[in-house]
Amino acid sequence: QVQLVESGGGLVQAGGSLRLSCAGAGRTFGRYAMGWFRQAPGKEREFVAAINWSGSYKYYTDSVKGRFTISRDNAKNTVYLQMNDLKPEDTAVYYCAAADKVAGSASEYDYWGQGTQVTVSS
Repeated sequence: QVQLVESGGGLVQAGGSLRLSCAGAGRTFGRYAMGWFRQAPGKEREFVAAINWSGSYKYYTDSVKGRFTISRDNAKNTVYLQMNDLKPEDTAVYYCAAADKVAGSASEYDYWGQGTQVTVSS
């Protein structure tokens, strides 16, 4: 089992950057694939990015390719989401999650954080 806590959200102007962090508690953190999802008001939760246990494979949804970068530091039990060139449509609550393997579906993830708000103003 792993507990996840996100941080790093906030208010930023369009074109700005934020880096989200997700700290995991539990000795098995390094065994899990990790994903970032987001949910805007009135919308379903959507996949953003995922990374395998070693960091050698990364997967992004099309709308964030070239702007967002997922990475992890297993020694620190932390996964990151660097978000550049942010747009108003990136506004959402961002969640990190852990799964046995990289996946784009929320149903594949077993453990979730509480979320962190990202707001991008135009």
